[in-house]
Amino acid sequence: MIRSLLLLIISLSSLYHPTALQADIIDDLSSYFKAGNSKEIAKDFASTIELIIIDEEDVYSKAQGEQILRDFFIKHPPVKTSIFHKINTNPNYRFGVIILSTAKETFRVSITMKKFNTSFSITELRIEPAKD
Repeated sequence: MIRSLLLLIISLSSLYHPTALQADIIDDLSSYFKAGNSKEIAKDFASTIELIIIDEEDVYSKAQGEQILRDFFIKHPPVKTSIFHKINTNPNYRFGVIILSTAKETFRVSITMKKFNTSFSITELRIEPAKD
C-alpha cells in the first residue's frame, strides 16, 4: 500500500512544472490595485507608459505615471478587485482586465505588458468606468 502510494507520488511529481508555482503578474497587480498601492504597481511600469485614466490620455515617465495613479487612488479608494480576463500564454506579452470596485464607482482596468529582457513591463494602463 505504502509502496503504491510512493510510486504514485513519484509519477505525479514527474508532471510537476516549476512555473506552475510562480505567481502570475496579473494576480499580483490585482492585489496591488485592491490595496491602492501605486508604488508597487509603478515598479512594473516601462520607462514610459501610456496612461488612459477616465478621459485623460498621455504618455508619461515612470515617476509621473506613479503620481497620477496615486492621485487616482486618493480620489477613488479601492474596495475590492477581481480579475475579469487575462492572456498569459504568449512568452513576450501579457494582458489583463481587472474590475476595480471603489466606494462610489466600479472601473475596468486594462493592463498591457511586454517583455523587455527577462521581465514584463506595463506599457499601457487604461482605467475607465465599467459598463453595466
